[in-house]
Order: sequence, then C-alpha cells, then structure tokens
Amino acid sequence: MKYFTLIIAFLLFSCEKKEDVLLPKSNVSIVKDVQDHSLIYIFFKTEGKDTIADVNRKNSIISTNWILNIDKRLPLRLVIPEVMKLQEKKRADSAHKNESSENYYSYADSVGKNLAFLPFTKVYYKMEKPNRRNFVFYFRKGKKQVFMGNREIKTAEILKYFYSIKFDKVPDLVFLFDKDMSYEEYIQHKIVLQKYVTYNLDKLPVEFIF
Repeated sequence: MKYFTLIIAFLLFSCEKKEDVLLPKSNVSIVKDVQDHSLIYIFFKTEGKDTIADVNRKNSIISTNWILNIDKRLPLRLVIPEVMKLQEKKRADSAHKNESSENYYSYADSVGKNLAFLPFTKVYYKMEKPNRRNFVFYFRKGKKQVFMGNREIKTAEILKYFYSIKFDKVPDLVFLFDKDMSYEEYIQHKIVLQKYVTYNLDKLPVEFIF
C-alpha cells in the first residue's frame, strides 16, 4: 500500500505539472521501504540546445527522509551540483535537523516491479579532479569496469585490489565519475558499489565528478 501511495503521489505531481521523471532502472532493490519521506524532483528540460536540471523541492521537510526522483537522462555535471545544494541546505539547518533522517535516490527495480531506494546521506561530492595524494578509482562513461590508472578491474574487486597493495602510508580511497556520464549509468555503478564496496567501509569515499 505504501508503494501504491508513493507511485500515486508521483503520478499526480507529474500530471499537475505536465512533466515526467524517467527513473533509472536496475534488477535489484537496495532499500525497499522508506517511511516519513519528502519527495524532491529533478526534471530533464531543454531550452534551445541547452539541457537543464530543473529542481522542484516545494514539499520537502528538513526533518524527514528525502527521496530524490531524478531523470535518468541528465548528465552528472548538471545533477550533482543540484544534489550538493540540497545536501548543504539540509546539513546546515540545525533548527529542524533530524539526525536519523536519510537521503535516498529512487530508481525502478525492473525485476521486483517496485520502486527502490539507494542511500547517499553520508556521501560528499566535489566537482573537481582529485589530487595525487588520493587513491582513485575512475568510472568512465560507457564502461562497466572501473579503472585504476591504466588497469581495468571489476567493481566487485575494488577493496581486494586496494588492500593487496602495501602502502608506506595508506592514502584516501576516492571515486571519480565522468561528469558526462548519465545519471542512470551513475546509479547503476552506485548499486554495485553498495553491494560490494561501501557497505564494508566505516567512512564513505568522497566522490569526485570531473
């Protein structure tokens, strides 16, 4: 029933605004249920030859869990700056802050035929290239594998590869995503990372978009 309510709310919003959000798809659900939530939309729009990420957060409440419904066609270079603004606003509002509230990306589970959610509350983004002190895993547009330097490895083997190296001083592990990658491709990478990498870490790696 709760999913039916969420889907109906999404449809009503879309009908009222005559706009749609095409959600990314995956074949697995990371989180299946989010209670006490506010819905935020980032629409895909065009003005002439320009693509625009149009944000609507009118119904967002700081103390609730935030679900971001983002159009899968948008590139990361447009999506992430808007996500950063939303994160900063929520983190800075101490008067209404709820320490237990989370932020989630929504997507469609094509196998379970339901909405699914991916947490990103603790992720910190930077719109720049990481420096040489970082140990960088690079996710390139159109590639399923991840790159470490010129070496191509499976995402599931990131931690195995990282821990196999004998460092004099252990560097910070970070992820670098191609800024021209679509939001859908990003979410698909994030789902694999959640399954094999980040759930094992006490501190989530900083994510660079460049």
